[in-house]
Amino acid sequence: MVDRITFDGPVILGAGLAGLTAALAAKTALVLSPTPLATGCSSAWAQGGLAAALAGDDTPSLHAADTIAAGAGLCDGDAVALLTREGPAAVRALAALGAPFDRKADGDFVLSLEAAHSKARVARVGGDGAGAAIMAAVIATVRATPTIEIRENARARRLLQDAAGRVVGVLAEIDGELVEVRAKAVILATGGVGGLYAVTTTPTQVRGEGLGLAALAGAEIADPEFVQFHPTAIDIGRDPAPLATEALRGEGSILRNTDGRAFMADYHPAKELAPRDVVARAIHAERAAGRGAFLDATTAVGAHFPHEFPAVFEACQSAGVDPRREMIPVVPAVHYHMGGVATDLDGRASLPGLYAAGECASTGVQGANRLASNSLLEAAVFGARAGRAAAAEAPNGTQAGGEPMSLAPLPDLPDEAFQALRKAMSRDAGVIRDAEGLVRLQGEVAALEAAHGPCPPLVAVRLIVDAALARQESRGGHYRSDFPEKADPVRTFVTLDPVQAGLRHAAE
Repeated sequence: MVDRITFDGPVILGAGLAGLTAALAAKTALVLSPTPLATGCSSAWAQGGLAAALAGDDTPSLHAADTIAAGAGLCDGDAVALLTREGPAAVRALAALGAPFDRKADGDFVLSLEAAHSKARVARVGGDGAGAAIMAAVIATVRATPTIEIRENARARRLLQDAAGRVVGVLAEIDGELVEVRAKAVILATGGVGGLYAVTTTPTQVRGEGLGLAALAGAEIADPEFVQFHPTAIDIGRDPAPLATEALRGEGSILRNTDGRAFMADYHPAKELAPRDVVARAIHAERAAGRGAFLDATTAVGAHFPHEFPAVFEACQSAGVDPRREMIPVVPAVHYHMGGVATDLDGRASLPGLYAAGECASTGVQGANRLASNSLLEAAVFGARAGRAAAAEAPNGTQAGGEPMSLAPLPDLPDEAFQALRKAMSRDAGVIRDAEGLVRLQGEVAALEAAHGPCPPLVAVRLIVDAALARQESRGGHYRSDFPEKADPVRTFVTLDPVQAGLRHAAE
């Protein structure tokens, strides 16, 4: 018999910045984390910081304009306006929790310039340590809140639904035992899809499981084909690949090929500060042509590297590269998923009782190409909104209806099959895509599903691949070599029911 836990507040799947911010906003919450806190989540690995209009010469409307420009026609204007309007308060709230943002002598935030921003507006910590420092402060606050319960080594195995389709809890594997967790609402904060690819900057545990769980329950998914590749992962053969933060290019570092030639002027007038998708494709093209790609920070940062960018410096040094004197070998790597579970501005998904926040959600903020350092900001702003809304749900028994329809865990994908899937995704659903590769990938996914069943990571892959094949254009993070031009700006909204699948105009 499966044990049961009944919880008065929302149950939150995931303990990155979105999940823990949601818990603090809900005040009473049960947080299930598959790994110990501060591990296994992308938030703790973030280097750049939080983008917000914190300077006197900046405004939320300027931040919104940059976000929309980077989003390549698919941003939801209301969501962007909300994010940029609430952004400064979110940064200050994190500072109040103890996040040690870099400050000037007068107490103002030190702000960095990153690609596609018209102003320096990225609040950072220790140059490149924002994620870890912010998460440390938030975790300390959560642990000190007696009404927030944390269960580590707790992995969701399926969403629980009643006969009407309402989400009434989650079947979780906690310390190896299956437990039925009943709650008035479930908030997905499970992160992105980076672990589904062979070359990624995210923890390999982050592999689209929340996306797959939601889709299998019948939730609407938005824009799954839009995967962002960070241009400058450090190419030293590690899995995951360490990241050379975009702030290095903001400081004036130059991308060069093996011959030492600066090549970005060949691809975009903004050169190193072009949008991420442009820079990623440029580096991909240089490498594919056999010319290699390196980030030269020897002049822009030089001797200041250990102090200004300690995480990058340590990663380089561990592989025998001294970035004070040598160029850093770089490669594009999966970094962020713009798509996710479709939500409203309070994190509500299409299924009653289900919410989503952070990278696993799609609010419409990120469009087809996330603006640098908007990800932690989105996690903080929309995590808090989801937490408050979920806490306001009526208790179980008022709206929840009957018992869960199934307590059977969804199947797992064996590791050997998973590793083969990761290589296939990098090969055929990577920086540059075409119909031949995507159709090949569809066949491999179908074969894996036939062999292993509806594993949530496989379902997440199918959503990405099917939507990438259906989008016969190039836009933002989605580039089709067989359809290199843009078409009309339409978003993708899809469920696993093929009758409901399709594209909708961005204005809808």
